Amino acid sequence: MSMNQLKQDALDIVQSAIQTVLPDAAVKKALDGKTFSGKVIVISIGKAAWTMANAAVQVLGDSVTKGVVLTKYGHSMGKIPHCTVLEAGHPVLDENTLLGTQAVLQAVEGLSEEDTVIFLISGGGSALFELPEAGISLADLQDVSRQLLASGADIVAFNTIRKRLSSVKGGKFGAICAPAKVLAIALSDILGDRPDAIASGPAYPDATTCADALAIVEKYHLSFPPHVMAQLSKETPKEVPNCQTLITGSVSQLCAAAAQKAASLGYTPMILSTLLDCEAKEAGAFLGSIGLTIQKEHAPLAPPCALICGGETIVRLTGKGKGGRNQEMALSAAKTIAGTEGIVVACAGSDGTDGPTDAAGGITDGTTLQKLSDLGISIDQILQDNDSNAALAAVDSLIITGPTGTNVNDLYLLLCK
Repeated sequence: MSMNQLKQDALDIVQSAIQTVLPDAAVKKALDGKTFSGKVIVISIGKAAWTMANAAVQVLGDSVTKGVVLTKYGHSMGKIPHCTVLEAGHPVLDENTLLGTQAVLQAVEGLSEEDTVIFLISGGGSALFELPEAGISLADLQDVSRQLLASGADIVAFNTIRKRLSSVKGGKFGAICAPAKVLAIALSDILGDRPDAIASGPAYPDATTCADALAIVEKYHLSFPPHVMAQLSKETPKEVPNCQTLITGSVSQLCAAAAQKAASLGYTPMILSTLLDCEAKEAGAFLGSIGLTIQKEHAPLAPPCALICGGETIVRLTGKGKGGRNQEMALSAAKTIAGTEGIVVACAGSDGTDGPTDAAGGITDGTTLQKLSDLGISIDQILQDNDSNAALAAVDSLIITGPTGTNVNDLYLLLCK
């Protein structure tokens, strides 16, 4: 088997796993056989919003009264019957976020207890679905988002802050829809599948407290103005009795699908973790070191084998380059496995985007470091500058899938022959 074949197998495993967790089937299964007496309003938010709404309308047909789909720029795939499709900024919200959210709120005005809101939620919903509380401006929210993104705070911490500054997060949207019933179908991008954390839980009771929010500000040395700090001290809803939540799709299913595809290609698969949550550079070095151990000691598996992880790493910004956590992880692994044959590391976001780039992630092997060195590029310097996208592009090592229509965290694959 050539290295080119090993790389192609890795790409096939990544693509196949992502295809398996596309939300169409899950949404259709959740709605199949259900009947609704009054008005049916479809609201879909997040990076998979278009795919989920399209699947819902295929099931519900003309029983849909109206709908609003709010997704990231470039993630819409055309018109959907009965629905208005809107796009807005992600990961930092913009004016279209507020306009899109206002359109959602208008769509659920004046509902009765006979009516139902089908609320479809996917990752990215926190940035895409937002209207600040009174006294909080768009500039405030953008500043908070930028500080949190740069701090290395995880998504649960991020959402704990955002819920308190928002008029729709942390169960508040569910309360706005009352007395109508809300059936929330959530595609989980949160490790451990916490429903109050997926898209900041707009229709789910908030399990976090003001004390949690203030502890996060202190832990990550965040600097917010007094009116923002005052809002963080106001509590969120702890009950939303009109709402029901179903969780569909998760990183566990993504990893299981990758293992199944790897086995079909002749690799012995092992899922190491579906809860990887650490710095991308450290995770890459760790995954690379397992590859070296496999080649040297045939442990924990003998090649040909596939070690699979899922999760969501973090990046601490030390430079002003362009990249993402999966690209950094793949580059860091390349440094560890440099000069060793028969190892490929692929890291990809299931949504098809990694950071503010058009790549899903990166794929590297034992030759990547040398190829970069030949071009005068230092991996250490690239990681310091957070400029992984340009480096991987220079050696044809980006994974580019385009927007996938799903979002269930990231897939990390170590393939050894």
